[in-house]
Amino acid sequence: MDFLYTSRKILLEDDDGNFRFIDGGILVSSSTGKILRILETQEEINTLLMSNRGMKANDYGNSMILPGLIDSHVHINEPGRTDWEGFETATKAALAGGFTTVVDMPLNSIPPTTTLTNLKTKIDVARPKIYTNCGFWGGVIPGNDKNLQEMIRHGVVGFKCFMCPSGVDEFPNVTLPDLEIAMEKLQGYETVLAFHAEVDNSCCGGEAIEPDPKKYETYLKSRPDQMEIEAIQLVCDLSKKYDVNCHIVHLSTAQALPIIREAKSKGTKLTVETCHHYLTLNSENVPDASTEFKCAPPIRTKDNQTQLWEALKDKTLDLVVSDHSPSTPGMKLLIYGNKNRGNFLEAWGGISSVQFGLSLFWTNCQSRGFTIEDVVRLLCKGPAKLCGFDKIKSRIAVGYDADFCIFNPDETFQVSQEIIQFKNKATPYMGMQLNGVVQATILAGVVAFENGNIQGGPKGQILLRNGRESRMKKHAVNF
Repeated sequence: MDFLYTSRKILLEDDDGNFRFIDGGILVSSSTGKILRILETQEEINTLLMSNRGMKANDYGNSMILPGLIDSHVHINEPGRTDWEGFETATKAALAGGFTTVVDMPLNSIPPTTTLTNLKTKIDVARPKIYTNCGFWGGVIPGNDKNLQEMIRHGVVGFKCFMCPSGVDEFPNVTLPDLEIAMEKLQGYETVLAFHAEVDNSCCGGEAIEPDPKKYETYLKSRPDQMEIEAIQLVCDLSKKYDVNCHIVHLSTAQALPIIREAKSKGTKLTVETCHHYLTLNSENVPDASTEFKCAPPIRTKDNQTQLWEALKDKTLDLVVSDHSPSTPGMKLLIYGNKNRGNFLEAWGGISSVQFGLSLFWTNCQSRGFTIEDVVRLLCKGPAKLCGFDKIKSRIAVGYDADFCIFNPDETFQVSQEIIQFKNKATPYMGMQLNGVVQATILAGVVAFENGNIQGGPKGQILLRNGRESRMKKHAVNF
């Protein structure tokens, strides 16, 4: 029998992008997991229930029913580095945070997603373990240009490259000649090239590193704004030269915003994301020796943060993601053996937050004039469009996938180890009081998370840019 979900606050969006709340219901097909009908009056709901005596309404009262959120920047690290993270724990964490789809980055797994064979390996590992839907980025590294087009044909959402060392040997950074070769290959395809936009510090005339590596200021000076500015200028120049969708990941410096605005004004195919840590944390409040705050590019000043919020408001920036990038406690906190605990220059650079993105954003955005519609625009619609999922996800509308986030915006909670679902618990948000609680997460019409608990086993699907794996065939990707 089909499923019915009701609430006094269901967020709908029309074809012109206009949002409105209704007091009504959503009828979902139990066989396809798609939305069959939107019921806008209690009379419609009563008529449906009267004609389907066995049907039960799952009523969420005053909690909001939002489209399931999408995080297009998650490092899952499996296979190869499952002591860092894995498909089961990462997707459980995402589910607990109201996210119904994540997209895995191509590096930190072994092997990286830089060939068709490696993509198949990753999909085979992921398929039986994912609690949310999962898509995949491919990678661009020196010399793998002959692999790019076949990975497009087999469904990667796009490709990521590093313009500076990535931190792992198996995913080397690219040079300008490498980029031009790759962009020649990508022209004419419905795909995207995403850039970790920092150049090497030696090219920027950065300040000499201070002698105390436990001071956050030391790390901040080791990755100056100019590293991003020069890289972003190069990306914008390339986006004008090649007919390729270009995307800048995890923008940190507001000093690059004029460059981005100028490029967008010229009609270039450029999108830009920023991250929850840049919008929540600032360098003035990072304690020395607290390496759980380390990421690349780094967390910058409070004034810089304000400018990022303004760029979200004026739509210079297109989406907000977690850049969930975990590692072991030994690498992140340097707590084992003879490690130099608190050394920002030695610790792993990455912040774990896939579970808390919605609440982090909601806690900070209200005082800046943002609404729940902005949350959906930046944490759902933007990522869906980037990854090519916007025709099946990101809206509550007939024919779309029945992926929902049930959200109570007025409740609060405290981040603690007990509620964290991701594998390694080190996070700069520990102990933070956040606004907005995810009451439930619904995946393809089925309750997958509710009241703090995962419901049942893995229900996620592999998502491909050129479609999705069949619900009926286990091995739907023909390699």
